Parts: sequence; structure tokens; C-alpha cells
Amino acid sequence: MESQLGLIEKSFNTRYSPWVREALEELPHNFTITDPTISGHPIVFASPGFLKMSGFRRDQVIGNNGRMFQGPKTNRKTVMEIREAIREERAVQVSLWNYRKDGTPFWMLFQMSPVFSKEDGRVIHFIGVQVPILRNKRSTDDGADAAWNEIVFGSCRREVCSDSLVELGRVVALDAYTKCRGVETEEPCEANDLEKQSAATAINSILSVLTLYSEPTGRLVCGKRCSSPAAGHINSSLNIALGRINQSFVLIDPHLPSMPIVYASDAFLKLTGYDRHEVLGCNWRFLSGVGTDSSVLNQIQQSIQAEQACTVCFLNYRKDNSTFWNLLHMSPVRNATGKIAYFVGVQMEEKCNSQDRRGLSPETRQLSAVGAVKVAVRSLSMGASCSKSSDRFNTL
Repeated sequence: MESQLGLIEKSFNTRYSPWVREALEELPHNFTITDPTISGHPIVFASPGFLKMSGFRRDQVIGNNGRMFQGPKTNRKTVMEIREAIREERAVQVSLWNYRKDGTPFWMLFQMSPVFSKEDGRVIHFIGVQVPILRNKRSTDDGADAAWNEIVFGSCRREVCSDSLVELGRVVALDAYTKCRGVETEEPCEANDLEKQSAATAINSILSVLTLYSEPTGRLVCGKRCSSPAAGHINSSLNIALGRINQSFVLIDPHLPSMPIVYASDAFLKLTGYDRHEVLGCNWRFLSGVGTDSSVLNQIQQSIQAEQACTVCFLNYRKDNSTFWNLLHMSPVRNATGKIAYFVGVQMEEKCNSQDRRGLSPETRQLSAVGAVKVAVRSLSMGASCSKSSDRFNTL
């Protein structure tokens, strides 16, 4: 399994020519590029202008999520608006109250835009352009405010770490708590037309560079979805939500021929030794070998057909052909309408068949992972349904 830094390098190296970073660094704009297909939706590129504006070094930014620049007075509703745009894989432009490395806050116009694969319509990157909003300085922070910022700063960043819609209650709760402590969310600061035009120009310039440097690899990108997403594709927001579940599991699409794997967790890749691109699209039986009991495979298949959960222990094979006893729990995952959207298979090596440091049994840990997957799928499908209903209402 590749390291996080290896995945970040591959995020650019497999899609663009080697000269793309140099070309992006010559652009005068403040921007970052993130990869939603990597767990945690990390920043994979940060422009020199952005680093100068934020005060962070490159190694302090690459691999981290953009939430690291948020703080106690960042508007939670604006954060949710950005998350919604990620879930719907669309562009968004908002005014955002962010923080530099030294803790000083500033208003910026944040414009985010997806980058699509021209071949299969998948979102492969998000571009985030930051344009500082100029306004008269207000001396609102005294020594007490500065001390409070220092205390709350880290906790607020951690608080916004979830992209699931079920976290909205926690966001509201934190807002109420901070207001009780005297931390008021800053009133929105509207960007002027020149600043909005600057952000739009930056997005177009960055997309032009990415498009140009994708041509030598033959893996073209574009700023608008040129084709429908390939069958078995899961959207960026679900990919991000699943990436936070620290268990070995795969997601299977039972509606496609051969029921391929459409998501594999980092822990699964570590357990089996495969890279993600070697797993996606494979049938769930691909870890089987000559020593695998075929009757167990039939039992799993029958449970899938009956839309029921099952737990089995059988011999599986890693990429290096070494064997391990796989304690597998397979369970259906339903969307917000109650229909089966996926099956989740949670794997655990049989030698780990003991309680963990929290006193949880393997069965409890597996059921916990299944529950987390179900929450992610239902929440996101519920959000999609609400968005569609809202769109229909607005057209009336």
C-alpha cells in the first residue's frame, strides 16, 4: 500500500506532465488544489502566493485538509455551504473568515471549482482560489479575544472535520457554545465586483494550465463534466466520508454486473497489500484462491441475493500470495429511501480475534464500521433528495 505522500505525488504525476507544477507556480494567484479521491480530501498543491498569504510552509499545508485555516469565528453555515458544493460536485463562491498561521484572521473571497476527467466524468480535483477582501481595519480584538482565539482555535478546526450532513447538529451546538463564551461569528463581508472577477479569472487560468498539461498523458481534464460518471462511480463527498472510517472494508455495488468493488478503505489496502486502483472494479471474490472454501463463497452469495447480513471466516490471499484467515461481515446498505444501494464487507484478520484496547470485540468493531458506512450513505442520499426537492420547488 502506498503512503499518503505517495498518493499525493501520484495525484499529479499520473494525470499531468512533469512540468505542471512549475507552470502552476508561475501563476500569480492564491490557490490550492485538493484531491477528493484520497482519504481526508488533502491539499495536493499550494501556490507560492497562497503560502505567502497564509504564512504556512509548503510542508505544513500539503497533505492537510483546507479546514486547517478555519477558526473560532469562521461562519459554520458558510462551511456547510462549501461541503454541500463538494457533495454536489459543483462550483461555489463565498466570503470566508479564515486565519493565518500566526492566528490573525482575515476575510477572503473563496471560489471553488471541480476538475473533471474528460474520459469518465469523475471529479479528480477541486481548485480553491482565495482572494483577500479589502476593507477598513476594525480594532475589535483585545488581549482577551487573542487569548480565547488561542484556546478555541484548535478545537474549532477539529470540530469541522466531518463532511457528513448528520454533523449539522454538532455545528449548531458549537455555535451556541461559542456565543455563550462571547465569541461571535463575524458578519459576512461582501467582496466587490473586482475581487469576484479576479477569482473567476484565476479559476480559468488554473483550469487552462491543468487542461494543457493533461494532454501529453492522454488523460484529459476539463472544467465542466464532459460525460456522465462511469458506472460504479461514487461521488466525492461519499468518498471523503468513507475515508474517515478507520476499518478494513470495501463497498460493493450489487446493481452492476459481477458486483464490483467501488470503494476500498486504506485499512483494507494495508491488510491485503494491494493499491486502490488494483482493487476498484474487481469482484468481491478476488481475494480467493486455491485454498478458499467454495461453500463459504456460496454462502456469501446467497446472503447477498437474500439481501441479508452474514458473518464467515475463510482463507484469503494477499497480493504477495501469502494467506490469512479473513473474518468477514457482509451487510446490505440502504439509502434514504430504504432501497439497497451497496453491500459493505468488513474484513478482520482472524489472529486479531480478540478485544482491542477499548475492550471491543471484533464483532462489535465490525458492526461499528457497518453503522458508520450506513450513516454516511443515508445522510448523503438524504441530502441529495433534499437538494432535488428544493430545486423542483424553486422552479414552481
